[in-house]
Amino acid sequence: MIYLELFKQEDFIKLNYALDEDQLQYTSTVEKALQRIKDRSDLKEFPVTVFENQEPAGFFVLDFGNDKLDLTDNESSVLLRSLSINPDFQGKGIGKAAMQIVDEFVRQNFTDCDEIVLAVNQRNVPAYHIYLKTGYLYDGKTRIGRSGPQYLMSKKI
Repeated sequence: MIYLELFKQEDFIKLNYALDEDQLQYTSTVEKALQRIKDRSDLKEFPVTVFENQEPAGFFVLDFGNDKLDLTDNESSVLLRSLSINPDFQGKGIGKAAMQIVDEFVRQNFTDCDEIVLAVNQRNVPAYHIYLKTGYLYDGKTRIGRSGPQYLMSKKI
């Protein structure tokens, strides 16, 4: 069973996994994502642990700061960033399952939020298709990210 919880420090032991160079083009390690949150300390970013059968298997950040405004005009939205799945758990549908339940997680924990936005690198075709299959829409908007052009996607919740 896949479920989501707000990150707890004890999750880090299982989330301190290495990503290959291909994956690091598109996302950051859990350690780097947590360091960015700590450095910014504006309390608008919430790390989330993805669990498979009570085992930490992945991670992402829900960012309510102003970075989301690069993707949308909606002040009530959240930017989903830094999604990764532990390589030992990849290929099992965990990322897709997490994206299917993230909207309910956001509704339960952040009641003022009505949209999830994200940017996915155009070369990251598998991730793009997972987002499409889980209800995210691409309306033709793009931007240049750190590793090239990105599709801007959104999902009303």
